[in-house]
Amino acid sequence: MSELPEVHKFGGSCLRDASDLEKIAGILNQAQQPVIVVVSALWGTTDRLMRAAQEPRYAGRLVNDLASHHLRLSPTLIESPLYDVFQRVLEGIEESLTALATDRDDKKAYNQLLASGERLSALVIAHGLSIRGLDAHPVGAEDIGLQMDGEITASRVDIKASQQNLDRSVFHDIPVVTGWFGVGKDGNIALLGRGGSDHTATALAALLHAQRVILWKDVLGIYPVNPRWGIQSSPIPYLGYSEAIEFANADATILHPATVEPVYEMGIPIEIRHLSNYRQNGMKTVIGPDIETKPNIKGIACIQRVACINVEARYSRDAALELSDLLQELNEDNIRICSFETTNSQWRFVVPQHEVARCVQIIERGRSVVNYEYFAAMLSFIGCRNIAYLREQLNGQENIKSVELYESSSSIHLLTKRMDISRMLDEMMSFISSSSDYSA
Repeated sequence: MSELPEVHKFGGSCLRDASDLEKIAGILNQAQQPVIVVVSALWGTTDRLMRAAQEPRYAGRLVNDLASHHLRLSPTLIESPLYDVFQRVLEGIEESLTALATDRDDKKAYNQLLASGERLSALVIAHGLSIRGLDAHPVGAEDIGLQMDGEITASRVDIKASQQNLDRSVFHDIPVVTGWFGVGKDGNIALLGRGGSDHTATALAALLHAQRVILWKDVLGIYPVNPRWGIQSSPIPYLGYSEAIEFANADATILHPATVEPVYEMGIPIEIRHLSNYRQNGMKTVIGPDIETKPNIKGIACIQRVACINVEARYSRDAALELSDLLQELNEDNIRICSFETTNSQWRFVVPQHEVARCVQIIERGRSVVNYEYFAAMLSFIGCRNIAYLREQLNGQENIKSVELYESSSSIHLLTKRMDISRMLDEMMSFISSSSDYSA
């Protein structure tokens, strides 16, 4: 590719029927530069594969159901040379299910099974675009050497290893790349967390020095408060990289936590757009470089049912190294750390309530847990870097029952014992609506 490409990622919620293929073709036809497409599995496919792995009775009809489902999206695939590949993927699903029927703990078979959703999606999308006049072809992430940072499961794409191994010859015309998985450290398939196709897209953007990444979804962007709380709001026009990471780690389920990392240093912008509004420039969220602004609350992320654990380090002189070791231990045990702060030899961790027992057990291997306390929720005020400003905003709020945690690079975190979270968030929307400097 002589020109710098754009990366377009289409999630499963945008891959429901043939009308979605028409929209995708319309988007790509409008492109003024080379494009790379990253796809998730079709809507509902991954859930069906996971269910089949656990329920043998359901597995018996899975292959036929998946074949019918995908061919409804692109029925002429059956007449295409790609149909042989399509059949081989279906045969691979049967083989994986047979292996899992014998051994439910066969992780290799399980990963091969789940990765089949993206493989089938790439085939039908590539064919669907081809019959609409676009030179598209399917590309398997593991076939081009996209390396993951773990075995079986992975937190992110290993950019350095991928730079060395990536087969760049496939990036001609319109490659349709499978998201969510790649080659693990053991040479087998490794999966990212759910929503990991977002990260696949930004990793490819970094590897190929793309102009921008567009994540096409069924939402207009990232909202100031998660829509699940039933609070009406408009998408945030602009988020700095650090702010987007805060949202992803806390409450913005539409964004994989590792999405921003590959493009952070390169300054490649990310756009979150709604597939149905592709003909309009309308509402969207752009994620780009961090910009210093006046105190401005862009959104409030919420994690419910958390606990705050206070810890005393063993060695004050080596507290930083000891903390690093502890964080690694917690990560290896898959314990989610919602936030933490340090003051000399004391540390404060916020974890989900159901993780408290395991977390305390790990911490107490030579360290002292001073105490821990349960809270209804942790609120993260995204974009606010000024504690004094937040205190001023909170002065008029009754019954917050909050404890100030710390000021991070892009937010301030509070713990609350108030149980009516939805009402509290609705009350706090005035903080956001009064902050007009979204576009900074």
